[in-house]
Amino acid sequence: MLAVVLLLGEVAIEVLSDDLKEMLRPYRIYVWSALGLAFIAAIVMAIRESRASDDPSAHDPLVERNISAEEVKNSTFVTGDENVISDHTQGDVVRGDKITASDVVHGDKHIHIQQAGSPALSAWHQLPSPPRDFTGRHEEIDDLLREMENGVTISGLRGLGGVGKTALALKLADIVKDQYPDAQFYLDLKGVSERPLTSADAMAHICRAYHPEAKLPDQEAGLSALYNSLLNGKRALLLMDNAKDRAQVERLIPPAGCALIVTSRQRFTLPGLYEKDLDALPAADARELLLRIAKRIGDHADEIAKLCGRLPLALRIAASALAERKNLSPADYVRRLSDEKQRLSHLKEVDVALSVSCEMIGEERFALWRKLAVFPSTFDDSAASAVWEMEADAAKDALGDLLAYSLIEYDEETGRYHLHDLARIFADGRLSEGERDLAKRRHAVHYRQVLKQADEFYLQGGGAVTRGLALFDKERENIEAGWSWAAAEAERDEEASQLCSSYPNAGVYVLDLRQHPRERIRWLEVMLGSARRLKDRQAEGYALGNLGIAYDDLGDVHQAIEYHEQQLAIARETGDKTGEGNGLGNLGSSHYALGETRKSIDYHKQALAIAREIGDLRLEGNALGSLGVVYAALGETRNAIEYYEQVLAIARAAGDRQSEGTVLGNLGNVYKNLGEARKALGYYEQDIAIVRETGDRRGEGISLWNMSLSLYQLGERRQAVANAEAALRILEELESPSADKVRTQLAEWRAAPQQ
Repeated sequence: MLAVVLLLGEVAIEVLSDDLKEMLRPYRIYVWSALGLAFIAAIVMAIRESRASDDPSAHDPLVERNISAEEVKNSTFVTGDENVISDHTQGDVVRGDKITASDVVHGDKHIHIQQAGSPALSAWHQLPSPPRDFTGRHEEIDDLLREMENGVTISGLRGLGGVGKTALALKLADIVKDQYPDAQFYLDLKGVSERPLTSADAMAHICRAYHPEAKLPDQEAGLSALYNSLLNGKRALLLMDNAKDRAQVERLIPPAGCALIVTSRQRFTLPGLYEKDLDALPAADARELLLRIAKRIGDHADEIAKLCGRLPLALRIAASALAERKNLSPADYVRRLSDEKQRLSHLKEVDVALSVSCEMIGEERFALWRKLAVFPSTFDDSAASAVWEMEADAAKDALGDLLAYSLIEYDEETGRYHLHDLARIFADGRLSEGERDLAKRRHAVHYRQVLKQADEFYLQGGGAVTRGLALFDKERENIEAGWSWAAAEAERDEEASQLCSSYPNAGVYVLDLRQHPRERIRWLEVMLGSARRLKDRQAEGYALGNLGIAYDDLGDVHQAIEYHEQQLAIARETGDKTGEGNGLGNLGSSHYALGETRKSIDYHKQALAIAREIGDLRLEGNALGSLGVVYAALGETRNAIEYYEQVLAIARAAGDRQSEGTVLGNLGNVYKNLGEARKALGYYEQDIAIVRETGDRRGEGISLWNMSLSLYQLGERRQAVANAEAALRILEELESPSADKVRTQLAEWRAAPQQ
């Protein structure tokens, strides 16, 4: 570079010597400007090269290189690294990464996925609006409101299917919601379905509203503690619809200050429950509801109400049919309803009303409607289009026709449809085996794509992480139903087997946050069997690698190593360099867990070399983070800091806040162990801001504890104790084994004489 500077000097002299020549005089300012800029650039480059030559680490392949945002925008870095509560151990080793496969399902189409709304807004205020045609129930509402004013915080509505329990509960909730401004939650507990939600499922739904990106406790006891902690001190309203029994609801009773509304077809008691039995609508209210929907029913209202058993669902179906079919007189409808009731005397009023409407809509629409029985939960336009294999506009038109007859229900706020459970049962009973199989097959293919879309959002980083998780949560029942069909058919159906070989991989990142390790293992074992039947070595390797990660999570390290070694062998056999790097990293993590630190370092350095060879920043970040953790554990803190700083650069360039928080906490730990408590505290303060932003409760507890250790080192005893107490509360809520250590240290600090 010095030669370049000298050359520029010679050029400048030549220009100066010719400066007075007339032919160059008009261009003199441009020449001098260009030379000036080039001269400054050359000097800067010369200085940088000079500094680099004086730095012995400049040629070390493990030293940080510059990473631009452009380099990482399509390679978001995610790590599993976590700070550990210890004043000696800096952190858990980073897993190599999830093992991800290519898309192996044939014939997939691009689909439009409706993104979930803003978690901060919709997640805390979930109440659907009550039906616009809600009618009657004045006495029941007055009675329930009076009891709530007298201090009752648990209201139970019990009655037969179709009697209007949900509509009344929504109306009651709508009236009192302003008294519970902090949050209003709604959840269908699926009490009469084949797969009712568990108490843990329901509690997780509430917890994710507050912490959508957090990995929740796997044990129900820990989840219950977090659930109660999050609702403690809040004015929140919970509407738990369609409960199965007492056992399902008992753990969901919220802390004082909150209110719970429960609907169920079963009778059960709970401490503090005020129960209200619902019967069919009074004759006057039934008549009013019919006439509100279709005024032309006129004098036939009482007769139709009687034939419908005065059940709101049947009344709504009957009135909607008459409102839609202008050429059908009320008298003709009464005749049809009477004939159908005599013919189907073994069926209930709702089924009779459904049967008449299905005849009226024609065979083509009836065939479409009964296929909607494959949806266990709400669904959107794109899902119906996929199951029907229709163009989007045609599907929307068909849905509109079904809505007109009240055969399906629609929520304008969410843009989603659903069948009443009685309608779903009726529709499913009219499906042929061939229709059911084809509808479930299309349903499974569609929701595998939805799962993939959720994972793609997650991998974009930043705010897209929450969108991906929200999409998964919204569609979880449908995703799991699609998987269940594929798993049940995999051994005898090639397409189902192909789905199973790719389904767990399609959502590998969101599933890691949402599934218990044992559930993940069940999915991956089916994936492994399918991949082997299909002789798909790549998919087999991915299943093995992720099984290893799942067993690592369960603490079964030796079993994990067996799977990681099998995966690594397949990656090398197939020439999958990314898979090889991931396998090496995961083996490094497992051997670190066994205390074999030098072997762990060797595996991670091999993974790092591959990551840099193929330009995989995610893999590089994982390897660097793992090396930092291992060197910190060995007491080689300066090496650890170098690696952590490289990880921090990658995480920040990628916009990965979770990984950024983790590595900041680990940097704080190593500086604390070096005795630089003030510097450590600065890193912890940055870390805790991020974990609070991302809703990582465990991370918050760890950060508070680590901050307390640094504060104590600095002699700020009172603040150290306060931080440790706050950490202990969080860790006890999560039933963390680290709580015992914090509790012991707190006792020692409190017993120590004041300085």
